[in-house]
Amino acid sequence: MSEQAAAEQTAMPKHGEFCWNELASSNFEACKNFYTELLGWQFKESDAAGMVYNEISIGGEKQFGGMYQMGKEFGDTPSHWMAYIAVDDVDAAAEKVAELGGSLCVPPTDIPNTGRFCVVNDPSGATVSLITLK
Repeated sequence: MSEQAAAEQTAMPKHGEFCWNELASSNFEACKNFYTELLGWQFKESDAAGMVYNEISIGGEKQFGGMYQMGKEFGDTPSHWMAYIAVDDVDAAAEKVAELGGSLCVPPTDIPNTGRFCVVNDPSGATVSLITLK
C-alpha cells in the first residue's frame, strides 16, 4: 500500500462527511454473493461486540462499509442500508436534532473500539446515523 493510500485509510472523516455505509440483511449470504458478483466486493469477517460483522472493500483497499445478518430482535424490519455521517461530537449533534425539526431514533451509543453513534430522522423522516470515530 502506498503512503498516500495508508494515510487515506487512517484519515479521520471531516465533520459532515458521509463516511460509512452498512447493510443490515435478512439474508446475508444471498446479499454477499449478489454484491460480490455484481460489484467485485470483498468481505473481511470480524467479531463486533458479539456479532459477526463483515467489512466491505474492493481489491483489499480501504474498507468503505459493512454488512451483517439481522437477528430476531429486528422483527419484521426489512433489509436496509444505513449511511453514517461523521460529526465532531455525536452527543452534541444528537441534542440539536429535535430543535432542528428532526427526531432521535437511537440515542448516542458506544461502539466498542470504533466510536459513538446515534440514529436520527431528519424533518422529512429520512433516517441516517451520525458517528464520532475514535
